[in-house]
Formats: sequence, C-alpha cells, structure tokens
Amino acid sequence: MSARHRIAVGISGASGAAVGLRVVELLASVDCELHLVVSKAARRTIAYEAGPNALDHAIDLVHRHHEIDDVGACIASGSFRTSGMIVAPCSIRTLSAIAHGDLDNLLVRAADVQLKERRRLVLMLRETPLHLGHIRSMAQATEIGAIVAPLSPAFYQRPRSISEMVDHMALRAIGLLGLHDLELAAPEWSDDTPPTCPKN
Repeated sequence: MSARHRIAVGISGASGAAVGLRVVELLASVDCELHLVVSKAARRTIAYEAGPNALDHAIDLVHRHHEIDDVGACIASGSFRTSGMIVAPCSIRTLSAIAHGDLDNLLVRAADVQLKERRRLVLMLRETPLHLGHIRSMAQATEIGAIVAPLSPAFYQRPRSISEMVDHMALRAIGLLGLHDLELAAPEWSDDTPPTCPKN
C-alpha cells in the first residue's frame, strides 16, 4: 500500500450524512487510501441533507468509489488488506444486516469482511427511539466484533456550530479505528478546563 492506511468507508441511508462525508474529508487529508461505498438510500439522503454536489465531492477525494451492487469489488474480499472500516451514518437496516449476516450488497459484505478478518468496524448508528429488536441487533453486532458508536454529539465541547459537532463525531469515529499515527483525534477531556473543538 502506498498510502499509510487503506480504509473502507460506508455511507448508508440514515440521516446524518454530513458525518460520513466529513470522515472522508478528514481521512483524505492525511493521505489514506480510501474505498467508498454508498447505499442507494444514502444517495438520496446526501443530496437532501448536504446538497446535490456533496457526493461527487466525496468521490473526488477517494481512491476508489465502489457501486453498492458490485459484490465482486476488492473490498468484498478478506485478502484485500485494510486498516478497518467506518459506516457513517449506519442505518438500523444496515446494522441489522451486518449483525445477522444478511450480505445482500457491497456495504454489508465489506463490513462482514472486517469482522471475519478481525479488523475494526465502527458503526455510527443513527436511530431513535429504539425498540427491543434494534437493541438486540446492536448487541449481536457487538458480540461478533463491531464497535457500535451512535451519532451522539458531545455537548461538553461547547460547540458553536453544527459543523463543530460533525467534526467531533467524525474524529471520534476515526479514533475508534485505533490508528494513532493518523494524527486525527478528537480533543481529549481535561479535568480542569473543558476542551474546545478544533478550529480551522
């Protein structure tokens, strides 16, 4: 791999598309080899929430953009080595499919590959309220090795804008991959002075 890390990013159809798009931007800024897969529902959500050109911008930043139905893509194979995968946002449908091995598209197949190869898989769930079936799927996903990290803003950061909240959630997801050499991290909590969000 020419880049420092090869990372898969999935964007599913739940609300919160800005977080997935920001994950792509941040990882691209540190020379990662990015492989992006976007569900059909996510295309509609991205256009509605982030604008008609937002997906094209993300595609321009990645090494490869894979079609959701391309189950023969490189990220569908365990022999294609990656440093992990982030699904942001992760719909409850996608989480449930991953948890129960319903591998009917490339996003869930790529996620399943991370699990079977014992690599980090971060699922940024976006759903509320939750019924018992959702909670059981979250438990199942955790039991088979995924990290379920709901989209949850850190108000102790005293964010001054939605973009600061998005930045923090994206950085937290990246941090959960455990790739400390990336130099991308959410501000750590200090017991004396609450940290502030990073400023551009």
